[in-house]
Amino acid sequence: MFGWTDPQVALFMMGIFLILVLLGFPIAFTLLAMGVGFGYYAYYDATKLVSIFDNRIFDLVVQNTYSVMDNNVLTAVPLFLFMGYLVERAGIVAKLFFAIRLASHRLPASMAVAALVTCAIFSTATGIIGAVVTLMGLLAWPAMIKAGYDKKFASGIICAGGCLGILIPPSIMLIVYAVIAQLSPLRLFAAAMLPGLLLAGLYIAYAIIFAMIKPEIAPKPHASEIPPRLVIFKEVMYSFVPLFILIMLVLGSILGGFATPAEAAGVGAFGALIMAWFYKTLKWQSFKESVFLTAKTSAMIMWLFVGSWTFASVFSLLGGHHVFEQFFLGLDLEPWQFLVITQIIIFLLGWPLEWTEILIIFVPIFLPLLEKFGINPYFFAMLIALNLQTSFLTPPMAMSAYYLKGVQSRNVELMDIFRGIMPFLAIVVLAMVIMYNYPGLALWLPEALFGPA
Repeated sequence: MFGWTDPQVALFMMGIFLILVLLGFPIAFTLLAMGVGFGYYAYYDATKLVSIFDNRIFDLVVQNTYSVMDNNVLTAVPLFLFMGYLVERAGIVAKLFFAIRLASHRLPASMAVAALVTCAIFSTATGIIGAVVTLMGLLAWPAMIKAGYDKKFASGIICAGGCLGILIPPSIMLIVYAVIAQLSPLRLFAAAMLPGLLLAGLYIAYAIIFAMIKPEIAPKPHASEIPPRLVIFKEVMYSFVPLFILIMLVLGSILGGFATPAEAAGVGAFGALIMAWFYKTLKWQSFKESVFLTAKTSAMIMWLFVGSWTFASVFSLLGGHHVFEQFFLGLDLEPWQFLVITQIIIFLLGWPLEWTEILIIFVPIFLPLLEKFGINPYFFAMLIALNLQTSFLTPPMAMSAYYLKGVQSRNVELMDIFRGIMPFLAIVVLAMVIMYNYPGLALWLPEALFGPA
């Protein structure tokens, strides 16, 4: 190709892909098209050419498509998605937010705390960032503004809290990561529990402390707005306990080794149906929407895998992975230096790209180097999971900000949302520093549950 070497073609392939994604082309089909186009060049053999379709790249696409459809881990994706969409469409989250809001009324920034706790709990029912931010943007954001909360503060709470679903199990991102890195999804779920709680706890601590320092940003509720304790207790028991039991049943069966992620997801989906029936919110229209959105999102994720595996296979065949591996090894880095550099790269990639592009295209470049630097793959996965929070919070992409802007377009400016997000970006970095210094946060629970990896 114009006298270029194969590694140069691989780097050109990567550059063209990034340009097309930034121009707004769909990532799944861009990956597939780039993989087929450059793969045709990589596998081209004029001596064996019988017809234009006589090229191994087409066999590779078929093989990758079959491998995705036959992957047992990915079976959990549509079931968890259905569980999340059903919980969202059935109005269960609205009941949950109201109950937690009542229970936390004595705390500074009580509505912000309730929103963050609701986001954390809702995240265990769905790993869909857009769904959490959109729903909480319609539910909690107007309630906070009506109560006199600062718009920037309220926006940061919703955007940051909504992104917890990328980290807190059962996260769709962790399932995707498990397939990409060939790691146990059970161990990944266990490894993410404490870091997820740590990040949620830091968010809540920030909201409380900031409200104590500047009470005007989060006024306390009037005494007339607080119902009697008995009412609060009944509301919490009615709205919080059933969902909590369902989540503990799903996560407990996974972490306890009683069920695979797919089996637990099936239980969760069935449990969500039962809850919607119990609350008398199961409508035929909501059920149809949940099924449609599940099929749509599942198809997108599956095509992402087909495209990414095809792209990655061709990129590796052309020597692209080898170029990056030799580059890092040539720097003669210490393990901590390698970790810092990779996390900075992931953080910077979060400015223009979403987590799917980062995870599917760039993370596999670093994975073969972990053994050479003596880094635990599950610890590295948790650093990546924390870091990927920033891909939703970092302008100019900051998709969580656009989700919130989409549902509150007339009520808040995009720059105010960005300003509200900034403190939470700093908190994510703080959480990464804490976990780096205390790796047991990521490694203790999986080892306690499943033994050494």
